[in-house]
Amino acid sequence: MPFLGQDWRSPGQSWVKTEEGWKNYSSDNKNNNDSDMSYCKSEDECFKENLLLALTYEMSAKKRKKDFMNNNTKVPYFHKEKWIYVHKGSTKERHGYCTLGEAFNRLDFCSAIKDSRRFNYVVRLLELIAKSQLPSLSGVAQKNYMNILERVVQKVLDDQQNVRPIKELLQALYVSLCDLVQDMGKSVLVGNINCWVHRMENILQWQQQLDNIQIKRPVSKGMSLTDLPASLQLNIMERLSDGRDLVSLGQVTPDLEALAEDRLLWKRLCQYHFNDRQIRKRLMVSDKGQLEWKKMYFKLCRCYPVREQYSETLHFCTHCHILFWKDTNHPCTANNTESCCKPVSPQGFISLFKF
Repeated sequence: MPFLGQDWRSPGQSWVKTEEGWKNYSSDNKNNNDSDMSYCKSEDECFKENLLLALTYEMSAKKRKKDFMNNNTKVPYFHKEKWIYVHKGSTKERHGYCTLGEAFNRLDFCSAIKDSRRFNYVVRLLELIAKSQLPSLSGVAQKNYMNILERVVQKVLDDQQNVRPIKELLQALYVSLCDLVQDMGKSVLVGNINCWVHRMENILQWQQQLDNIQIKRPVSKGMSLTDLPASLQLNIMERLSDGRDLVSLGQVTPDLEALAEDRLLWKRLCQYHFNDRQIRKRLMVSDKGQLEWKKMYFKLCRCYPVREQYSETLHFCTHCHILFWKDTNHPCTANNTESCCKPVSPQGFISLFKF
């Protein structure tokens, strides 16, 4: 390309239209050829030049506006594939590596957030990426990440469910972005800093919407939880794997509050998430000589990671190196060779792409 921009003139030069055609005049020619009448512009020529400059400025402004819009447009979810091949090295058949950003773009997370069995899995994966892996994503993957996050928030606002984990996700992402934006210009985040500041403003707006959400009491169409016998209520509470859910449930009625303080309930919760060695290190005894299982649970949560439980996860086939959702009828599962297919936790998903 001979020219790099709209204006290809050298410094101190200008093109002037004469009867013989366009001529290039430099500042030296202006001083030496003051008597040259062709250099003197008429009012029409000045008007044309000013018009040309105005058009140039307008094109520049449109370009800046277009760049800003491109940074905020929603990228399509490119592949929406239910499985991908995870290759960690170059072979004769394949060249290159499968990165975390590529996997995040190609797997069908857009449909996964609509499935209640996969929703918590995707949210946990988004949280882990926000805490440590966001700079490793490509620019397209980072934009795709924000678009999926927007859909997750909108689903929570519509369904009025899973509010707490989304609040924790947004808080973790905002804290990470506050640190990363300060390092802009060091190849930390892809894109203009104004684009990321705008995304941080969106996160604050989503947090405000979640704080203002008011869960409507459903119209009673029969027996509710409070109408059940205490033994059944306690049996239902035993199915909860998060102590914060027990505390929230105990705030509904005084009867549920009494059941939520059951020591055996908290003991089973501690034994579910933590091993005996961890529990022995954090023993807490009350004045009556009894173990404070509830206080021990929250203390253990601050010291050790809790056991994660998901209705459905991604699976990885060690035989053919395929990462897939369980209901995609993978050939290895169809041929009754499920021993090579193992569930992948959100942390395991990220570990697959660490080379």
